[in-house]
Amino acid sequence: MCSCVDTGPPHAQVCSCVIPQCLQRAMQTLLHQLFHTRHPTFIVLHLLLQGLVYAEYTCEVFGYCQELEFSLPYLLLPYVLLGVNLVFFTLTCAANPGTITKANESLLLQVYKFDDVMFPKNSRCSTCDLRKPARSKHCRVCDRCVHRFDHHCVWVNNCIGAWNIRYFLIYLLTLMASAAAIAIMTAAFLLRLVAVSGLYQETYLDDLGHFQAVDTVFLIQHLFLAFPRIVFLLGFVIVLSLLLAGYLCFALYLAATNQTTNEWYKGNWTWCQHWPLVAWSLSAEPQIHQNIHSHGFWSNLQEIFLPATPSYKKKKK
Repeated sequence: MCSCVDTGPPHAQVCSCVIPQCLQRAMQTLLHQLFHTRHPTFIVLHLLLQGLVYAEYTCEVFGYCQELEFSLPYLLLPYVLLGVNLVFFTLTCAANPGTITKANESLLLQVYKFDDVMFPKNSRCSTCDLRKPARSKHCRVCDRCVHRFDHHCVWVNNCIGAWNIRYFLIYLLTLMASAAAIAIMTAAFLLRLVAVSGLYQETYLDDLGHFQAVDTVFLIQHLFLAFPRIVFLLGFVIVLSLLLAGYLCFALYLAATNQTTNEWYKGNWTWCQHWPLVAWSLSAEPQIHQNIHSHGFWSNLQEIFLPATPSYKKKKK
């Protein structure tokens, strides 16, 4: 039985009448498990999509390229990148991102300075009942506090923090490189095919009965009709490569400036909150977050691959 009680906006009432309550509860439970708890669904989806792309490349492109006498090392490059990518994908999934516990709480409090704006001193996590080191955050999905918290990535089903950010960056780099390699090899195959067949020198009869020289649009249409799966694969990996390249550039920018995604987002949000006050009075000096952890390009990158550790002071005898 569906419920049509007037308890919400019109579209909610329509949904409550059309969709049974048991199905609504099941959908809510599924969405909660996917996005609010650690769940391997996106790992399975990630591996499935990656497998489908490589299956298409192997079955459709690889064989044709061998017939056209492409260099074997170039054809095998996407598989090499796949192997490296899977290694760092596994490391990113399995590695401890920097879980804060009672045992390491006092040590991690010494790693980074508190800025008293975004990360105030003496703050505690109400869930873990731990003092919060600077740059840390409690992840609601993993239900733990993470040292130098960056973000929670559903694709690896893990938080990205101080101790696995290096694996994540290499994973992201090799994923983008493998998609780009497949895109380049697929495009090279189609271009070689057009050149060998001499199709670009042909003419065709248009709807008005006139002969027209083959142009780019006609070539794309012809290739799509002749090799629909290969052209679709090419379009997909090109879009994927561009998206991954954009995200990789953003991640490298954060690494080069010693910021985390969490800090970048909170910093922009803090600025937006204080901007009306700054615009209203030039003499106003609101507490706006400033990056106090950046120590130069190379030092920032070194901190990614060699995470900062507590500095121990020698006790006086």
